[in-house]
Amino acid sequence: MRNTKLIIVNIARAILAITFIFSGFVKAIDPLGSQYKIKEYLEAVHMSSYIPEWTQLLLSIGLSAIEFTLGILLLLAIQRRKVSKLVVAFTAIMTLITLWLTISNPIQDCGCFGDALKLTNAQTFSKNIVLLLAALVLVKWPLYQARFISKTNQWIASNFTIIFIIVASTLSLYYLPIFDFRPYFVGQNIKKGMEIPKGAKQTKFKTTFICEKNGVTKEFDEHNYPYNDTTWVFKDSHQEVIEKGYEPPIHDFAITNDATGEDLTDSILQHNGYIFLLISPFIDQADDTNFGDIDAIYEYAKENHYPFMGVTASTEKSIKHWRNITGAEYPFYTADGTTLKTIIRSNPGLVLLYKGTIINKWSHNDLPQASQLNAPLNLLTIGHEPESNIWEKIVLILLGYVLPLILLIIADRFWAWSVWVRKKEEWIKQKEQWLIKQEREQAEKMFLQAEKAMGNAGKAVSQASKSVVDRLKKEKGNTPPNDKSNV
Repeated sequence: MRNTKLIIVNIARAILAITFIFSGFVKAIDPLGSQYKIKEYLEAVHMSSYIPEWTQLLLSIGLSAIEFTLGILLLLAIQRRKVSKLVVAFTAIMTLITLWLTISNPIQDCGCFGDALKLTNAQTFSKNIVLLLAALVLVKWPLYQARFISKTNQWIASNFTIIFIIVASTLSLYYLPIFDFRPYFVGQNIKKGMEIPKGAKQTKFKTTFICEKNGVTKEFDEHNYPYNDTTWVFKDSHQEVIEKGYEPPIHDFAITNDATGEDLTDSILQHNGYIFLLISPFIDQADDTNFGDIDAIYEYAKENHYPFMGVTASTEKSIKHWRNITGAEYPFYTADGTTLKTIIRSNPGLVLLYKGTIINKWSHNDLPQASQLNAPLNLLTIGHEPESNIWEKIVLILLGYVLPLILLIIADRFWAWSVWVRKKEEWIKQKEQWLIKQEREQAEKMFLQAEKAMGNAGKAVSQASKSVVDRLKKEKGNTPPNDKSNV
């Protein structure tokens, strides 16, 4: 029975630990993406305006750090009772939230795995039910979790984990996410990302038309719409997805010139050369610290005849304010704010396209410097798509976090083993001393018993001798005296 419980508990623990670590990590390395998702939740309950964006950002970093840390604590079985209770509480709250999402559907994607893995609300709710059951198993039998680190050194692993995940979030915020799971990754051809493969399943819609006649409102579909009855006046319509088909990774990329109404999407994607896009979802919230570097890149682009344009979802008033404070001379065009936030996690951020393919992306904190822009782009490193460095990043994470953690575990196990050996040696020594003491006490006891026995024997002999003497004396007293007259 004990072995069965041990297996069940540690399987539940592994499921929870892996899920929490993966979920926490992919959100921690994309803090702005997590902030955007938190804002969606707040907007759904009409609370977004009450919580400042910097608070939402701190909340996104904090929640992902907590989730990742709980996963590591579970994996290493640190503070087993306390962590099991925290995991149950965390999972229960998430389950209730996803139940609300499943019923009300205010948000299409819960964001529990960031952009790395998309789940429907129903799938997320089912996943959380499984996790909640696993967490309840741990609360029932917390001490069946096999421990990897002794109590004495658990604080080292806990603090090291917290520091690591916060540093990872900070670096991803200052530069760009360490891993880019979004469809606008470096190397992606945007036009190809928008294509629907031949034979792919098409999304089916049901369109409902609302018409009015003589004050009576009625709904029609495309089959019974009163095309020939002009007495029905069209009022409104709405579409409902009845069967979802294939959706390309990029389906919302569009750039327009608000001044003329011209759609610039195709001309940008089909341009036979380089294009700089300065992306700012909302330019009134953009960081203007490095506007000098942006202006220098614009001057370089103008000298080398590379198109350079700002793309934003902001109003003309906000664009004008940006021009006033930065001296920007480049044109601004319009795109959807959500799309721009998806393209690059920086406000502003710089994207370099070549024939519709994303060649490079930079945060406003890491823009190319003027000293690097000393030749045409085709002769510069930044003008070519960098080699994939995913494995390099994985190795850095392994060396920076996983390896030290493994070394800590090995050192802790060696230390625990040495303590066990030392205690065993002390126990053996104490046992030997106890045995010697017992033997000594036994010998002393036997000696005392022998001495006592000898004393008792002496007393017995003395008493016997005394009784013999007394008897002889008595016998001598009873003998008649010698009659000297008869001699």
